[in-house]
Amino acid sequence: MNEAPTPAQCDIAIIGGGAGGVLVAIHLLRQARARLRIVLLEPHPVLAEGVAYATSHAEHLLNVPVRRMSCFDDASEDFLDFAAQALQVDAAGRDALAQTYVERRLYASYLRERLQQARQCAVAELIVIPQRAIALDDAGDGYRLQLQDDTALRCRRVALAVGNRPKPLPARGTAAVPPDTVLAAWDFDAVKRIAPDATVAIVGSGLSMVDAAMSLSANGHTGRLHVISRHALLPLPHAPHAVADFDAEALLAMSLRQRVHYLRRQAAHAVAQGLPWQSVMERIRPLGQRLWQSLPIGDQRRFLRHVVRWWDVHRHRIAPQMHARLQAMQASGQLQLHRGRLDTVMQAGRCVRVSLHTGDGGGPALDVERVINATGVEMRVQTMRNPLLSDLVGKGHAQPGPHGIGLKTARDGELVAADGRPQPRLIAMGSLRIGCLWESIAIPELRGQAQTAARLLLAD
Repeated sequence: MNEAPTPAQCDIAIIGGGAGGVLVAIHLLRQARARLRIVLLEPHPVLAEGVAYATSHAEHLLNVPVRRMSCFDDASEDFLDFAAQALQVDAAGRDALAQTYVERRLYASYLRERLQQARQCAVAELIVIPQRAIALDDAGDGYRLQLQDDTALRCRRVALAVGNRPKPLPARGTAAVPPDTVLAAWDFDAVKRIAPDATVAIVGSGLSMVDAAMSLSANGHTGRLHVISRHALLPLPHAPHAVADFDAEALLAMSLRQRVHYLRRQAAHAVAQGLPWQSVMERIRPLGQRLWQSLPIGDQRRFLRHVVRWWDVHRHRIAPQMHARLQAMQASGQLQLHRGRLDTVMQAGRCVRVSLHTGDGGGPALDVERVINATGVEMRVQTMRNPLLSDLVGKGHAQPGPHGIGLKTARDGELVAADGRPQPRLIAMGSLRIGCLWESIAIPELRGQAQTAARLLLAD
């Protein structure tokens, strides 16, 4: 990343240089028709390496096939073109490549290359500043951003693409155990350094757990893996692409309970017709945000309490080869799944004792050598531990989103102030919009948000 001194002012500031922020920058540079100054604030030394794409390890694959990962809605095969060239796949192998799940690190390289190309062709200027914004004030004709090094940046408009932040380990006693025994699943290099014979507890059974398990498996890990999960549900696999034929729009008028029953019937019907159940999820995939927004607030709460984990494992699936590896680890007894809620962690000699609560009030205690926190991303803005977001809410520039998740936004991502006014000069995207959209962090959603954000930020 090319570093530059912080300018005094700019036309547009992008806060965050992960996948979301880079997508906004690409679309701004492509759409701009004037010599604007755009500043991207990102303290990490390499762009496009937010939580999802920071891995440098080959075993971490995309959870979406190559054909659906273009960063442009109007060039659906753009990532396929890049991957075919990078992997030296000829025309004969192109169709097969489109259906595969390639290494995630390749996608970060793709975003950086497309950003560099956009910079070379743009009339606008992009300046990357290795700083974090910690406060924002209204400056009349724009905003004043306070940066971590005590400098300030005045800008006319702002895109918030702060990305994802992992949840803290939900257990008492975490602070008292040696810090190198409790690792974040997204600390990919630290997970790779775990001794191959170590007994490991992985807290959480979602996509972060899959990353950790794949890293350990790639290392030839022989120690036992205890996966702790409230629902004991593992991610499910993708199937060969197929789309079931039924009236998906009918779901929008149904209650949550009716939707669950309807989808179960459609899945059973699809299987009876020789289609995979995944074809039903493919049919409703474009409706994800409308399905959430059309639910009454009470049904949204019921979804968050009772249905969300079932939705996640069916909607956010993994590459078939990764699923097969998990199944083999379970079948051999190496990976053991425990249904329960994490209670405490404490030092027990050379081990860490992990205690659980199960449905009957009791629960086993597991003695392990390492604990991996794979509980996923923090969604509630009050607990994200982000100074800028706390400042925005505290000053009334923003308010928490529905159910306290993310920030409240208007239709195109404009932050809604405490007094209810949408702010067209202050645009949020990605995880900050989960409360309003639910489906908001996958690339197919991010690229659309980035294109819309660029249009709004360049208006007038």
